[in-house]
Amino acid sequence: MQSMQSAFTPLTDGERTHLLAAIDLAAGAREHGNHPFGALLTDPAGNVLLTAENTVLTEHDVTCHAETNLVRLATRTLTPDQLATATLYTSTEPCPMCSGAIYWSGIPRVVYALAATELNVIAAADPDEPLLDLPCRQVFAAGGNTVAVSGPHLFEESAAVHEGFWA
Repeated sequence: MQSMQSAFTPLTDGERTHLLAAIDLAAGAREHGNHPFGALLTDPAGNVLLTAENTVLTEHDVTCHAETNLVRLATRTLTPDQLATATLYTSTEPCPMCSGAIYWSGIPRVVYALAATELNVIAAADPDEPLLDLPCRQVFAAGGNTVAVSGPHLFEESAAVHEGFWA
């Protein structure tokens, strides 16, 4: 099966609230000395189950992206049934590594704010920052499970947290 394409689906009020919370987590990651990325996981009723920030710089581990940190925590603390009904909200489109972690965790839905292509334009100011051009939809579509994707959304809010960081 392929990932569901839902880039132009308008956000519900709850989805908007969760995306803004993920962007706030990204701002927190930046304040804590890390790259500005944040993610959270909700149950079907919209209750926040878990949150995570990027900790790449403070943990000295290039795999500590917000989404991968969240998936690690989720797979250790939640049941497979809980994961199978959860939605992951993230401040920025998941990279290929994070998309793989999300896919393997069984989380069936991702909602993101800033598109990776938009981030790549912003981060291009930093010549030391390696960039990959592989959309999460393409990663998810390569597998047999369906991962529904909604995004990008809230460009201005999600781009603002990166302002001045990648230089």
